[in-house]
Amino acid sequence: MAAHKVVTALDLPMVDPLPEDMAAYFDKCEDKLGLIPNVLKAYAFDAEKFRVFTAMYNNLMLAESNLSKLEREMIAVVVSSANRCFYCLTAHGHAVRALSDDPILGDLLVMNWRAADLEPSQWAMLVFAEKVALSSHQIEEDDRAAMRDAGFSDRDIWDVAAVASFFAMSNRMASAVDMRPNAEYHAVNRT
Repeated sequence: MAAHKVVTALDLPMVDPLPEDMAAYFDKCEDKLGLIPNVLKAYAFDAEKFRVFTAMYNNLMLAESNLSKLEREMIAVVVSSANRCFYCLTAHGHAVRALSDDPILGDLLVMNWRAADLEPSQWAMLVFAEKVALSSHQIEEDDRAAMRDAGFSDRDIWDVAAVASFFAMSNRMASAVDMRPNAEYHAVNRT
């Protein structure tokens, strides 16, 4: 199978030259990850869209929260699995493998998260996140009560819903423009 050379199916080149803040962000990714995620390249056609996307991502995935980074990545994968988003399943499946040191967990969350050996709180979190992705209009007080019963505060419930909602939007965007993941994600953290 030939490597996919383009980032999306749309002809939207990155701004050139990159504004200083975007160039610094790319450099930081290169230093920390060894690559620039294609999602960032995709958004880099418009500096303001790039800034809004990265600000929201960083707030949800990196800011202070009772949810661990691994739990937030688990939500990203489960939502992306429900939405069949190739980009996010690949990129965030990699993150789950890296953060958990468990290549099986990453694949289980991609394929069928219900087959994974999860803590009861993680199970409740992923049930709720999946419902946010697939049928948020059906969420009722019983759903929030189940989260509270599993030990989540109201702030935690907000964070789970926010991460799930962000990835539901990102999944739709990535699929609509045929965004392709970096090839490097497929092979790393497998052993």
